[in-house]
Amino acid sequence: MIGFIVAGLIIGLLARLLLPGKQRIGLLWTLALGVVGSVVGGVIANLIGSGDIMELNVIGFVVAVAAAVALLSVAERAGIGAGTQQRRLDH
Repeated sequence: MIGFIVAGLIIGLLARLLLPGKQRIGLLWTLALGVVGSVVGGVIANLIGSGDIMELNVIGFVVAVAAAVALLSVAERAGIGAGTQQRRLDH
């Protein structure tokens, strides 16, 4: 379980590094998105026969990082972690 959390944090941090711009989310959101990304990566790796969902493998890791980047992008657009600051649209 601890290894799963650590892997999720690493995947979340890698996703934040790969996504351009500054993300306004904290460590807990990074961890949550990384854990969800690692679950998605494990499920996809399991579906293609690369390994078990709880097993660390290259394909699962790459898919997990890609899923975490996608989730981070969606979360950023949804305003998660933006705080009380209002976003303005410039025309």
